[in-house]
Amino acid sequence: MLQTIRENSQGLIAKVIIGFIIAVMALFGVESIVGGLTNNSTVAEVNGEEITEPELANNVQNLIMSVGGNLGDLDESLLRQIALNQLIEDRLLRQAARNSNMTISSDAIDMQIINNPQFQSGGVFNSDLAMRTMATQGFSIQGYRDALEEQMVVGQIVNAFASTSFVTEAELDRMAALSSQTRDFRFVSVTLGSRTMGESIPDEQIEAYYQNNESRFMLDEEVGVDYVVLDKNAIFDEVVVDDADVQAQYEIEAAAVNSATSRRASHILLETGADLSEEEALSAAAALKERLDAGEDFRALALEASSDTISAQEGGDIGYTDGTAFPQALENALANMQVNEVSDPIVSEFGVHIVKLTENSVNEFPALEEVEERIRRDLATAEVDALYFSRLEDLANLAFETTGLDDIVAELGLEPIQSEMFTRLGGSSEITSNANFIAAAFSDEALLDGNNSDVIELGGDRAVVLHVREHNEPSLQPLEEVRAEIAAILRQELEKERATALGESLLTALRNGESIDETMAENGLQWIAQNNAARDQAGLNGEVLQSAFSMPAPAQGETELNGFSLSNGTYIVLELQNVERGSLADLDLAERATMTNTYIERTGRASFDAFLANTRRNADINNNLEELDF
Repeated sequence: MLQTIRENSQGLIAKVIIGFIIAVMALFGVESIVGGLTNNSTVAEVNGEEITEPELANNVQNLIMSVGGNLGDLDESLLRQIALNQLIEDRLLRQAARNSNMTISSDAIDMQIINNPQFQSGGVFNSDLAMRTMATQGFSIQGYRDALEEQMVVGQIVNAFASTSFVTEAELDRMAALSSQTRDFRFVSVTLGSRTMGESIPDEQIEAYYQNNESRFMLDEEVGVDYVVLDKNAIFDEVVVDDADVQAQYEIEAAAVNSATSRRASHILLETGADLSEEEALSAAAALKERLDAGEDFRALALEASSDTISAQEGGDIGYTDGTAFPQALENALANMQVNEVSDPIVSEFGVHIVKLTENSVNEFPALEEVEERIRRDLATAEVDALYFSRLEDLANLAFETTGLDDIVAELGLEPIQSEMFTRLGGSSEITSNANFIAAAFSDEALLDGNNSDVIELGGDRAVVLHVREHNEPSLQPLEEVRAEIAAILRQELEKERATALGESLLTALRNGESIDETMAENGLQWIAQNNAARDQAGLNGEVLQSAFSMPAPAQGETELNGFSLSNGTYIVLELQNVERGSLADLDLAERATMTNTYIERTGRASFDAFLANTRRNADINNNLEELDF
């Protein structure tokens, strides 16, 4: 009897998980639970644990997706090695977790599954959706649970380093000494200007620059294309959903949400039978209720008095219910209780209970007008998908069978679009900057053979076919078209040379103890002073600030000098006059907290990296990637 109530008390979670397993076995067979028997080539072994080629291929795809799927000319073997390195480190962390006997409770895994947005419909967990999603990702239910458990356990290792890192007052003081340090300095900016005005740039220099830098004046190969777009979203306008169907679907979803209410309870059970009558049990339960009302601990009384000895070990906890797991009398009571409220004695077929509501998750479905548009679109989706894929097939056939876009436009009613001219680096629009679109436009089939492209899918809801309209080969611009541009380049270089020469002469004079006032006046230059400048000083050139804070502190009564060119060609003469050490006392509470968190995060990460490096160094790793013939 007690076993029956305990089995029922697992509630929503148990029903979901059991339902998963049954459904997966029905769809995929027992093999989906226990794993297949196929052998795959091994690309690496980590302490005797294999990493297979399918695993590597899957991780390569995940890596490509993580960077947007456009890796350009990145070497494929390098990409595979990066993906394999990730898998090796993942194996090492999993093994470290197992060796440390780190575990995750079954309840925590269950709650993670239920709260996963991928498995929810309208914000409510949907077991069918979860099952399909797992299967699509190549997981059985148990396989998904195992993978999730390993992921959560590995997360414990990472969190262990992050949560145990600390910083001492002395370390904070050293950081503050640098981070809040201030410096006094002044500098002269010798900017590019008109020092070379009136000087002509000789034709022979222009011609020599043109000949030596032809690649700078090449016009890139470019194409212009015509294309059509099949857009799934546009098809929604063609599909009409009846209001009655929307209302019916709303009622189904609302009922599902309302039935997904989850409550957690604890009880003290006085089991009735030959040794205890119902009247005696009610009397004993009433006495227990008085003790609870007087402030005694429910957990302690459950351990003392409950006939359900297993739940008593957990303080009386009997788990979750969706409204159907417990005896009806208990469900009726719980439906009208507040969290932490304790019921009066309740009679069921198992005996007399005192019930405490410990958690209550009540779902409220929004009004029809709030979700009508989403429901209408959901109902239209199936028909839209069918139309889209039918037209996608027609688009592919027409693109292959015809030349040009006229027949496609006539058959499918798509509007032809004319692109701008664009290079292999892409164009200015969203479509002409798509890597797959660019590759198709510059393919031999499109450029040399004059064929339509294959269907180019842009995500899951748009497809494109293109035909090249115009193609320009790479070409060198004539000298006369770029003569003025070259003259400007050469003049700027000459200005940089003159600015540098003037700046270096000022720096030399200062180092020799000579006055530079007259030279500065002749060239319209002046000192720019900065006192108590901080590392993040606003309104000051970053290169100047970086140089000022990279210079050694000057000796008492002396200065330090430095000269350098900025990225724009301006020459800077900088004189560092004084350095004031920062102090922790100068920081407010928010700045101190930020510094503390930054240090802890950095040291925690460094400790984790060191742990991972040491684990890898001591591991037996056999990398077969270069030995396999792909």
